[in-house]
Amino acid sequence: MAETMLTRGTPEAHRPHWVLCPGCQAVVYRRRMAGADGVCPQCGRYSALSAPERLALLADPDTLEPLDFELPDSDPLSFVDQRPYLERIAAARDATALREAVLCARMRIGGTPAIVAAMDFRFMGGSLSLAVGEMITLAAETALAERAPLVIVTASGGVRMQEGVVGLLQMVKTAQALQQLNEAAVATVCLVTDPTYGGVAASFALLGDVIVAEPGARLGFAGPRVIQETIRERLPDGFQTAEFLLERGFIDQVWPRSALRDRLGRLLSLATRSRSDAYTEPVKQVAVREPATLEQRPAWDAVRAARDIARPTTSDYLRMILDDFEELCGDRVGGDCPAIIGGLGRLGGDPIIIIGHEKGHTPTELTAHRYGMPAPAGYRKAGRLMRLAAKWGLPVVTLVDTPGAHPGLEAEQQGQASAIAENLRLMSTLPVPVVTVVTGEGCSGGALAIAVADRLLVLENGFYTVISPEGCAAILWRERSAAPEAAQALRIDARSLLEMGVADGVIPEPPGGAGADPVHAASLLREAIRYELAELTTLDPAGLIAARRDRYRHFDGSTDRRAGRAADLVTASFRRNS
Repeated sequence: MAETMLTRGTPEAHRPHWVLCPGCQAVVYRRRMAGADGVCPQCGRYSALSAPERLALLADPDTLEPLDFELPDSDPLSFVDQRPYLERIAAARDATALREAVLCARMRIGGTPAIVAAMDFRFMGGSLSLAVGEMITLAAETALAERAPLVIVTASGGVRMQEGVVGLLQMVKTAQALQQLNEAAVATVCLVTDPTYGGVAASFALLGDVIVAEPGARLGFAGPRVIQETIRERLPDGFQTAEFLLERGFIDQVWPRSALRDRLGRLLSLATRSRSDAYTEPVKQVAVREPATLEQRPAWDAVRAARDIARPTTSDYLRMILDDFEELCGDRVGGDCPAIIGGLGRLGGDPIIIIGHEKGHTPTELTAHRYGMPAPAGYRKAGRLMRLAAKWGLPVVTLVDTPGAHPGLEAEQQGQASAIAENLRLMSTLPVPVVTVVTGEGCSGGALAIAVADRLLVLENGFYTVISPEGCAAILWRERSAAPEAAQALRIDARSLLEMGVADGVIPEPPGGAGADPVHAASLLREAIRYELAELTTLDPAGLIAARRDRYRHFDGSTDRRAGRAADLVTASFRRNS
């Protein structure tokens, strides 16, 4: 006979040799299914893992140490339905060999110490009870005491009804526990598994710094049956699945089960600022600081070169300049704009947060990425990643290449101006180094929204301006054909930007431009960023913020402003050392 949900708690010696896949109904040899970590080899459907199986899956070999939190039995309402509540708990314990619906442990994941709390749906539907809330909270407090990242694996139908409002209030207790970790800058990751509903979804499951999910995992506050019966409408295909939520910006990534330990380990090593010893090459300055050493040429030439479809995009640069990268998606409000991408990576072995405009090369890619013109969700995603950088103490690097913010009706309805304004305020007060590079075109507030930086560099063929030359020509010259004259008048080219003190340096490009030799261009970009970060990371947060504010408070476009850069560093260093 094949194994079913009813036989999951059976001792190993008495368990059947075959299991029935609930997806394709194939009968699969149990050891084969176990070897695939519960993923059906026939249809790829994910079967639920028990909490012990989940902990074993995530832990590095020989590092798993259970955390046995002592908790008294609780029946706050003396609840009885068809049977007493305490009898139901006893039956769940017999069936699962667990004390409650969550199991906690100390372990290493990819070499990084972590505290993990894994929920088990077999125990009364993984419901949130007084005991479960207390164990999640104790796990968080242990992570706080040890300064170790907290990983929570969710699987729940919601709050346990038999505990009434006592169970309901566990939502607040667990939310407070994660907020304490947030205030203490301790990393938190939530792994959503199928299913995660109700009070768990509406509390700790969606409060992690990073939220990832297994393929097909369902997550929501109300279940689809309740929703459908309430609104009397057919729900969209894939409703509340991980893929559905990723597209709408509520989670960061969907990871296959086979890659969980590796990718989670990489993420945690970045979150804990673990440096790779493999990268010890010296840092050299490649950016040009003196305008006189740059060729003087028509500004319109820079515009045409910056718009060359062959130029590397942000995604191209990420592949070439980073030693590791984990993309993080979504604004956690309801969108994930494809015109801005970002995430965690290593630059020369050091963890950073990197964010940039994305265009693409082909007509299909350009359309998919909205020609690099972000909607409000893109700016809110960028802001979320910057706040994460501030919490984790990681430098921020932004790559600017946009014709401007998206000018559509939908963008205005979603608060385009508000999203840009919030980023300007946020970036002005980030307590970590910020380096911006204009890699192509940088137009209007759409560029500035991710470019409030301690250092601003421009690629030799990049440009930076308040409005596109064509837009300026149409308004002031009343002819778009006057765009070359407008570009010259606006002084948008790299040499002019360096002369005015807008740019701190110009990164040379290979002969023929970055598109002619993307690898060489990426190498120069990488070195230029590393040089700036090496200087900035020696400064304290207060000094960084003070110098950044001074940069914009006193900027007047004069060449004298360039000389103020050294003074800013001296002032910041004095504040740090005094």
